[in-house]
Amino acid sequence: MSDPAQVLRDFQPKHDFFIGIDSDGCVFDSMEIKHKECFAPMFVKHHNLQAVSKYAREVWDFVNLYSKTRGANRFPALTRALNLLRDRPEVQARNVNVPSYPALDEWMERETKLGNATLAAEVEGGNEGLAHIKVWSDGVNEQVADIVHGVPPFPLLRQTLEKALGQADMMVISQTPCDALEREWAEHDISKFVEIIAGQEMGTKTEHLKFAAVDNYAAEKILMIGDAPGDHKAAKANGVLFFPILPGREEDSWERLHGEALDRFFAGTYAGEYEVELFAEFDGCLPENPSW
Repeated sequence: MSDPAQVLRDFQPKHDFFIGIDSDGCVFDSMEIKHKECFAPMFVKHHNLQAVSKYAREVWDFVNLYSKTRGANRFPALTRALNLLRDRPEVQARNVNVPSYPALDEWMERETKLGNATLAAEVEGGNEGLAHIKVWSDGVNEQVADIVHGVPPFPLLRQTLEKALGQADMMVISQTPCDALEREWAEHDISKFVEIIAGQEMGTKTEHLKFAAVDNYAAEKILMIGDAPGDHKAAKANGVLFFPILPGREEDSWERLHGEALDRFFAGTYAGEYEVELFAEFDGCLPENPSW
């Protein structure tokens, strides 16, 4: 089986600067619709959580939208949501059996590309413990394809990419499946701004940056734009710069990037105090632990 990440390793720079951009919640205001209309109903349906659906939805949204694990890959997110739900007093009081999936934990420990293709290969290879996880994941993908349309990019996204185009190579760096990313970027005619669209099949965000950018550009000339702590973690694991799109204040963030931060990045005055201030604001947006 050929390595989907090879395209990242083979990437040749055209400019001195590199910008990696997350997609869901960063470029598109699609996090709420995807999680509330697609992921949460499938979480309830496929894990038999009907008796505690209110709490299941609340937990799912906390893990994926309103906490430090916002934007995480769906498989670790599933495990975290089930664990948090199992510990809730309301759920215990109802004697509801919240499932656990040892086969999923085992697979996540050894698999670096947590995606639908690797999951399907496991199930086809006889890993029965993951069969149900595949049913859930496929169900989510069907819902997303059916429901998520006509969600435009945030204002100033297009102008920002146009502004950067002459100076930077740009790439989508996401944990969304590639086919969904390609569909959404094509739908709004913004694929033309990026060199590669990297989704979950090509590895983690940290790996995307490492393979495509780290050895090809000076560290201070690489910028990761994202709305989740995982985006910041990927940037810092590679020693590169990070610009936060603040959850709930996305329009303001794009305005700041377009009007100020991008110029600083190209001028070499982004690193240091300016980046630290931006991160402090971002870090305060999302809690680590739930209020319940």
